[in-house]
Amino acid sequence: MTTLVITPEVRDVMRAKLATVGEAAVNAIIAEVPSYVNALSGHMGENIRNAVSLALGGFISLASRADGTDLRRPGAAALEGAYMLGRGEARSGRSMEALLAAYRVGSRESWRQMASALVENGVDAATIASFAELVFTYMDQLSDASVTGHSDETASSGRIRQQLLDELARSLVAGDPDEILVRAAERAEWEPPETLTAVLLPEAQVGAAMRVVSPHTLRVDDLTGETDRVVLLVPDAPRRLLLRAVQGRQCIVGPPRPWTRVRRSYRRAVRALTLPEANGPSVVDTEHHLAALAVSADVDALRDLRARVLAPLADHTPTAREKLTETLRAWLLLQGRRDAVAEALFVHPQTVRYRVGQLREAYGDALEDPHFVREAIVALGFDHPA
Repeated sequence: MTTLVITPEVRDVMRAKLATVGEAAVNAIIAEVPSYVNALSGHMGENIRNAVSLALGGFISLASRADGTDLRRPGAAALEGAYMLGRGEARSGRSMEALLAAYRVGSRESWRQMASALVENGVDAATIASFAELVFTYMDQLSDASVTGHSDETASSGRIRQQLLDELARSLVAGDPDEILVRAAERAEWEPPETLTAVLLPEAQVGAAMRVVSPHTLRVDDLTGETDRVVLLVPDAPRRLLLRAVQGRQCIVGPPRPWTRVRRSYRRAVRALTLPEANGPSVVDTEHHLAALAVSADVDALRDLRARVLAPLADHTPTAREKLTETLRAWLLLQGRRDAVAEALFVHPQTVRYRVGQLREAYGDALEDPHFVREAIVALGFDHPA
């Protein structure tokens, strides 16, 4: 058994530092443990501050007694608090690894702050060294209690809660009414964010992606039959950071939407599967393809419009029709600038002049009609569905 009795003066110094120590521990955990990045602005920050104050406060109280108390063993209340903290962290979706990292960082920073105060107040080195050994042993006991609580919570309710989270994700993707979504979130003990962003990606890339997005991200297999990709619903994700996090993965990122309206983000991401870029190796940011997605929202209508616009070329051979179609497209998009059209098509300007002459024969005054020009640009301006 190891004992250490501190004087009332030292006790008072340490108690006066508890608030400062708690704040420093929170800041260190936020800086070094990604899963706690938003802790300072939420209730978890207050929980951590309280946990530090209670843990060290309890240790100081024990050390102030001269009855031979073993300081390596926290009291029942402290152990119960640490156990419940572990259960709460499991319910919040944070992993045991994140919890242990928070303990390591928090204990280190707490002792750094406390030791500084002791040195400033003239406490001798031998006492500080003994104190450090006992504090870290004491914190290890609390850490073990939290790990037990985390494990018990995961074993007893983890599967049930995951089922509730899966049901919530499916309801969100299905676009269920708000009251159903709110009840589903409450049952799953999932705190609704301001926004959710839908991300579609292949099954093989889900694990890696889940390690770099928020731990509160919901996952659901796409049950609509429209795609074989997995859907991630990422909460309150700054767009630049989200795109950087999933860089190098074959995924489609929808727009952020209010959490009860995330189906709109999901639907846009699904529509983006029709884009040629969706089959490439890079991330597809739907915000960069709004025009293409808008004109392809009704694929049948786009096909019909394209057929009507190209009807005057029906009598030409397939090869000639293809060349005239690409010339008409470039001519409209480049506003009739012949040299620019020639450069875009890699042909001589005289070839452009000849083809435009053929187009004028086929279309007549329609090429000057704003209504036709608008329809032709919509029909030909983007890669079209087969």
